[in-house]
Amino acid sequence: MKNGLLLFAHGARDPRWALPFEDVARRIRAREPSVAVELSFLEFMAPTLREGGERLAAAGCTQVDVVPLFLGAGGHVRKDLPELLNELAAAYPGVQWRLQKAIGEVDGVVEAMALAALALTRTSEPRP
Repeated sequence: MKNGLLLFAHGARDPRWALPFEDVARRIRAREPSVAVELSFLEFMAPTLREGGERLAAAGCTQVDVVPLFLGAGGHVRKDLPELLNELAAAYPGVQWRLQKAIGEVDGVVEAMALAALALTRTSEPRP
């Protein structure tokens, strides 16, 4: 069994918006080279979730964890994402697509954000 990880972010018109998400994907690849990782977007940016999923299926992945890089599970995560995954499952029935919870609902992420917010209050200069 080959494992894949499909990261799913919202997307934006400004290409700089994707930089932190690309960094997440890069760090995962560096830490776990045996896992195929694709970053995908809901809108405005490429690849789409479908395209990222197709790449993982073409790479021979038989189990793909889909991690929404959203702070919470709003409409995109609860409604749009399951519909998109249903399309992938129909197109690639040999792949198990496992939807994970939104990254912002993971306790370690919430703790990291709290600590980062506190650390920012200790800096000498505010950022514009």
